Amino acid sequence: MKISILTLFPEMFDGYLNSSIAKRACEKGLLEVEIYNIRDFSIDSHKKTDDYPYGGGAGLIMTPQPMFDAIEKAKQNKPEAKVIYLSPQGEKLNNTMARKLSSWQPLILLCGHYEGIDQRIIDKLCDMEISIGDYVLTGGELPAMVLIDAIMRFIPKALGNEDVHIEESFEDGLLEYPQYTRPSDFRGMKVPDVLLSGHHENIERFRRKKQLEKTKRMRPDLLKGAQLTNEDLKVLGRQEK
Repeated sequence: MKISILTLFPEMFDGYLNSSIAKRACEKGLLEVEIYNIRDFSIDSHKKTDDYPYGGGAGLIMTPQPMFDAIEKAKQNKPEAKVIYLSPQGEKLNNTMARKLSSWQPLILLCGHYEGIDQRIIDKLCDMEISIGDYVLTGGELPAMVLIDAIMRFIPKALGNEDVHIEESFEDGLLEYPQYTRPSDFRGMKVPDVLLSGHHENIERFRRKKQLEKTKRMRPDLLKGAQLTNEDLKVLGRQEK
């Protein structure tokens, strides 16, 4: 998968792309990331990329010229690339969106700064705005890393185990069940006996029950869109369909 990143701070991606799964995906050729420094495209003698907003207001706005030129450069050999602006005003990122975006390639991720970017950049060049949550960050670099990480999990062979994301939280609309590993008894805290029994049907039933209970306790809103069986409804204390 090919992803281009447009940013004022390329160095922020060094640690992420040179660590863990992202590094392995790049080394295997499963993920190809190119980074453009927006400042390099400024025609201002001081490489300025921001200015005061028309109509007044606090802060500075990223100017259109450097971003237009940077995006046009990034799309030079891939005109079909989708441009995504990381913005708190965008559509909120979720697992379904990440899966969908994993098949959209190449992607160009636009990292804003200051009080935002000139609206003409969004209107003319951006295909989508994405938010990672209802809060404001100082720039789009961290959201870009979050987005790449979420997408990367759906790139074939990127995780090593092709089945690992199937039982992750949100895959079936619910949170993931609790997990345990060795030792079975740690400081008097014991792993539930059913998980040591080897009885796969009972284990699956136990995990589903815990998954439902956890979702009800921590994210009850998710239950509204989940596909629930009559047995699930009994666990939740609801009437059968």
